[in-house]
Amino acid sequence: MMQIKEKIIYPELSYKICGLCFSIHNKLGRYRNEKQYADALENLLKESKILYVREFSLPLSFEGEKNRRNIVDFIIDDKIIVELKSREAVLKEDYIQAMRYLVPSNKKLGLIFNFRQKYLRSKRVLNSKYSV
Repeated sequence: MMQIKEKIIYPELSYKICGLCFSIHNKLGRYRNEKQYADALENLLKESKILYVREFSLPLSFEGEKNRRNIVDFIIDDKIIVELKSREAVLKEDYIQAMRYLVPSNKKLGLIFNFRQKYLRSKRVLNSKYSV
């Protein structure tokens, strides 16, 4: 058990984030939109005194790219990217999107939460640039 915990990136912070999202899911249910879940998460992050940036726009990745093409839902404590979804299932495109955010922001861990599902689970996305 100890070996697994040692390999988890930012265990305390990621567990706190998961707990906040579980609380939101229990309180708001499954049928809100992403912005409503984001508002609720922002409120809980403030209450918990956890540093965050909401709707962070990543820098342009090539000349001619328009501003605000890649907007991260949350960057928490300058360590973890959090993407909130409200749809039937997390898709391959959601993992690709998370990777598109992790690499240029130089973050190790992304968490995807899909609030539409009956039971909330986090999906962990690791930046392949880093080894565990």
